[in-house]
Amino acid sequence: MGIKTGADYINRIKSRKPEVWLGGRVIEDIHNEPIFKQPIQEIAKLYDIQHDPEYQDDITHICNETGERVNNAFLFPKTAEDLQKRSKLFEVYARMTYGLMGRTPDFLNVVITSMAHNSWFLDQYNKDWSKNIHDYYTYIRDNDLFLTHAIINPQNDRSKQSHEQKEIYTHLGTVEEKEEGILVRGAKMLATLAPITDEVIIYSFPGFLPGDERHAVAFALPIDTPGLRIICREPMQDGTRSIFDHPLASRYEEMDALLVFNDVLVPWDRVFLYNNVEAANRLYPMTGIAEQPAHQSGVRGYIKLAFAVEVACKVADSIGVDGFLHVQRDLGELVQSVEVIRSLLRVAEYEYAINEYGEARPNPDALETIRGFLPEMYPRAIEIIQTIGAGGLLMSPTEADFNNPELRVDIDKYYGGRSGVTAEERVRVFKLAWDLCGEAFGQRLLQYERYYTGDPVRKRAIYYNKYKKNKNKNVSMVDEVLNNPKHVAIDVVNQ
Repeated sequence: MGIKTGADYINRIKSRKPEVWLGGRVIEDIHNEPIFKQPIQEIAKLYDIQHDPEYQDDITHICNETGERVNNAFLFPKTAEDLQKRSKLFEVYARMTYGLMGRTPDFLNVVITSMAHNSWFLDQYNKDWSKNIHDYYTYIRDNDLFLTHAIINPQNDRSKQSHEQKEIYTHLGTVEEKEEGILVRGAKMLATLAPITDEVIIYSFPGFLPGDERHAVAFALPIDTPGLRIICREPMQDGTRSIFDHPLASRYEEMDALLVFNDVLVPWDRVFLYNNVEAANRLYPMTGIAEQPAHQSGVRGYIKLAFAVEVACKVADSIGVDGFLHVQRDLGELVQSVEVIRSLLRVAEYEYAINEYGEARPNPDALETIRGFLPEMYPRAIEIIQTIGAGGLLMSPTEADFNNPELRVDIDKYYGGRSGVTAEERVRVFKLAWDLCGEAFGQRLLQYERYYTGDPVRKRAIYYNKYKKNKNKNVSMVDEVLNNPKHVAIDVVNQ
């Protein structure tokens, strides 16, 4: 029980047989499929460092209930120190993947932890739901499982609610109750890394209306549950690219998938919410599954942005253009953007609040501000990399070219960078940059950052309206200066 190793994780993958479709074919051997093989290794490394003395005390703790060592994602934060422990875990995992894998195991495990430790909310509706999420939390904690989630409806007719779609089960919904559980049918997306996870949890954003009852459901299942079909998007790499030519895409491809539930049975003890629009709409704000995972996303986004900024600086330095004032201006902007996100994270962690149930939650305004800025700052970093690299990003020779003695003479002569930068050094930097800013892999990362928290326009509008309604924070200095007699200046004209 407790923390597992990378080998344990890989053995779990080998033992499961989910129905995974990729490029029109069923993948029989997930572990040896080229598209999944290296990402599996990257996740396995995260499991292994739990046992590394260099990291263990920073990212794990001894569970009071079991006496076993467990990951800090399962830590119920009660103090500032607890939030710092979580933050350290998030940063270690993000640095291991350069922030490029957004759905490492810590993310959903924090979600489950938040739900379980705020189960008082579910208790108001159904005590079984509360018990189920507690038991599930214990199960994934003690077995150190890796989850995906699918919380978005397919992009069909967005002008209509789920119950108004042409087909009633276009969006996932409950078909009927059975003695063993509920039968569900329909689809959810966007299940990142689904083929190489252990389980999937289903829940949804607020937005249900009367009539959506059958679609208001939350549950969790093993990823190889009968009737659950995983349809993968087109891969961003073919699984055969070398690390030299594609140093990022070859290692950090996060497969996304549509999950189709073909009359899947969800046992009653895995149902966390069912047939209740009000409970489904209140799940996010009442259980902390907005703030707590936003903390992980903020740290991960900070590392990803910092990595992109380092790449931009390295590209500029390798060809000697960082001596130009306009390039320095752009790079200075990027460096400051990293500092903005870092500072907001520290505010979120230190200006925390303890709710009435003893849970320490990071400052929500700071986290929401990160969510507002990152969808603009990261694309800006990518744009600057593209601008600085210019045509050179399109002109890199391959690893095979470097290994050809006849070509190597020309390559060394014509692909070198500024004084002291060899052709191989410059080309490797530019290949790294192109993977990040030009390839399909990098474009997926860009789109992910724009929309991982939802529509950025709508999110900003929601934040403004919340600010406007909050009379405690929105103290009007304008009204004060206009109406408070203590601040009225003497009217000299009427003296």
